[in-house]
Amino acid sequence: MNKTSLRCYIDRLIARPVIGLAIALTATTPTATAGDDHQEGRDAIHYVYTLDNAQVDNRVVVLKQRPDGALVQAGSVSTGGAGTGAGLGSQGALALSKNGRWLFAVSAASNQITTFSVHDGKLRPASVVSSGGLTPISVTSHGKLVYVLNAGGMGSITGFELGNHGDLAPIPGSTQGLGGSATGPAQIAFAKDGDFLVVSQKAANQLAVYALDDGVAQPATLSKSSGNVPFGFDIDRRGHVIVSEAAASTVSSYELGDVGDLSVITASAQTFQGAACWLILTPNGRYAYTGNAATSTITGFGVTRQGKLKLLVPSGESASTGAGSHTLDLATSANGNFLYALANVGQSVTAFRIGADGSLVQTGQFTGVPTSAAGLVAR
Repeated sequence: MNKTSLRCYIDRLIARPVIGLAIALTATTPTATAGDDHQEGRDAIHYVYTLDNAQVDNRVVVLKQRPDGALVQAGSVSTGGAGTGAGLGSQGALALSKNGRWLFAVSAASNQITTFSVHDGKLRPASVVSSGGLTPISVTSHGKLVYVLNAGGMGSITGFELGNHGDLAPIPGSTQGLGGSATGPAQIAFAKDGDFLVVSQKAANQLAVYALDDGVAQPATLSKSSGNVPFGFDIDRRGHVIVSEAAASTVSSYELGDVGDLSVITASAQTFQGAACWLILTPNGRYAYTGNAATSTITGFGVTRQGKLKLLVPSGESASTGAGSHTLDLATSANGNFLYALANVGQSVTAFRIGADGSLVQTGQFTGVPTSAAGLVAR
């Protein structure tokens, strides 16, 4: 991809979701009914979820990874809301609770969040609520707290309390702005045991950090991004925020301070690939991976206990999602043994086994997810 094409592609990523431009997709698969083949250990059955983001009937697509590595569809379940029919330009359109009991999904066109209960891979709708703003694109949870990032209008975040039966109750006073207009938000996530929220802002080239007071978000502390177009990110247990930067396909790491300040640790490390937009850490925080939308590749980094980044492969290509594909999101299994990548050209979800050294070996691939798909989580 030449520089002009890459720039145009990134410009499309920066753009806010536009409702109603894509042809509606009709979901025809049945409700998810995964079997009782739950296993523990390295070869356990894993479940992967993505959002089809269809305009008429937004659905969560359920995939199952068999012990031999093959990925097969186990069904789909309606959110009861409407998607945009096009990409959301975000990370985190789906979120799993830490205990794996609840799945949260955004419906960007109908301004809603749906909660599903999860049992042996099966999803059952539990509640549907207003997102408290316009065009929700990312959602995150910590314990009984759920926060959503709304990209429409001036942009905002809003918090909810999770009930015992999956109901979401808005938290009074939790709605906060993004610190400006036309910020181009991409993702929201909890940090430091639920004491903070972080939001990446592509167009404003900044990161917003919100301290929480008894679950209520306070006004944002804004920090300039080390590189342009900060997009996807993940946060380890020590409070290191690892962020992909799409413009130059780089990755930066930060120390999150006690008052919401961010200090650069590694500044804009090169992936040597194109448009590093999505980023995920392994559960133990040892490795970070970027999904490179312009080069059909995944780049791996080692992450030290101090949050420093080191490229795993000199070329930056740890794996590929297939020639001509555009990686759209990443997820890791709860036990940290597998990485999953969503791609919208080739319409695929690819599974990779993660080696002890952070290397990736493809073990399976499912083709047939809609081109409008957004978000990826795994158990």
